[in-house]
Amino acid sequence: MTSSTTPGALARFNALEERAAHAALLEVCASAAWVRGLLARRPYATPDALFTASDAAMAELSAADLAEAMAGHPPIGRPRPGDPTSSREQRGMAGASEKLRAEMLELNLAYQEKFGHVFLICATGRTGGQMRDAAEERLGNAPEQEYEIVRVELTAINRIRLGRLLEEEEA
Repeated sequence: MTSSTTPGALARFNALEERAAHAALLEVCASAAWVRGLLARRPYATPDALFTASDAAMAELSAADLAEAMAGHPPIGRPRPGDPTSSREQRGMAGASEKLRAEMLELNLAYQEKFGHVFLICATGRTGGQMRDAAEERLGNAPEQEYEIVRVELTAINRIRLGRLLEEEEA
């Protein structure tokens, strides 16, 4: 993650005007509290310091803040049209069979009915079958357990997206 970032990319991120930095971070995570937490800790000396701050901000999110963060994620198997980020992250579902897509839709609906929010998983690098299996397994979790799993998944997603943000800053 940090190997493709450069000190120049981080310096440009640190130097962004607050409104631009806010908008960039909101693209990473839809939680306003998370964004405020990262903005408050700028400037960052290293990419790892940024990732650590992201992890800390995620750990501090309330249930409402987590719900806000989750609302920024489309269901697995249904990336938002015109959203290259969700399409890229859910690439493992791109070539999925109709049977697998139907299973994932059914699991998404059952998950949402049980937990009241979208099934969230760090989909980057996972196959459609792996995501389906994770959804099936996690349906058996207690809500409190699932809440913490979602926090861990969001933390991983935010790290990947921050790394990509720093790569884009380089361009």
